[in-house]
Amino acid sequence: MHEITSSTQIVLAQHCNGNKIPRLFGGQLMAWIDVVGAVAARRYARHEVTTVCVDNLNFLKPAYLNDIVIQEAKVTWAGTTSLEVKVDSYVERNGERELINRAYAVFVALDENEKPTPVPEFMPETKEEEDDYAEAVERKFIRMQREKI
Repeated sequence: MHEITSSTQIVLAQHCNGNKIPRLFGGQLMAWIDVVGAVAARRYARHEVTTVCVDNLNFLKPAYLNDIVIQEAKVTWAGTTSLEVKVDSYVERNGERELINRAYAVFVALDENEKPTPVPEFMPETKEEEDDYAEAVERKFIRMQREKI
């Protein structure tokens, strides 16, 4: 199984909106997704990376002030110079985790001149990775169709 990169945050006041019941800003969660996704991509590519896009950013449930947010990122697909990373975000309350967000981010590996550089081939090692890979190929096709518009 390929490596999973994880991150843990506590939702602090500066991460929340001004509602009566403070909720985590979606933009803050997106920033955390970008960072943990980039770490997973850099580890896999063994190069610096830059974010190309974030697909399917689905806010399923909220996170509130003082909640623990755990993120798990893993590569699901790699092309010649780009790779996709799935980032699942969870809220942990009373020892139980609940999925609050799933995002797919695409990164491009960069060489020392900030030019795209090849990444290692991605070979799924488990049934789950095979499924993730097949879905990633479908998302890549959809992204390519959008680019034609």
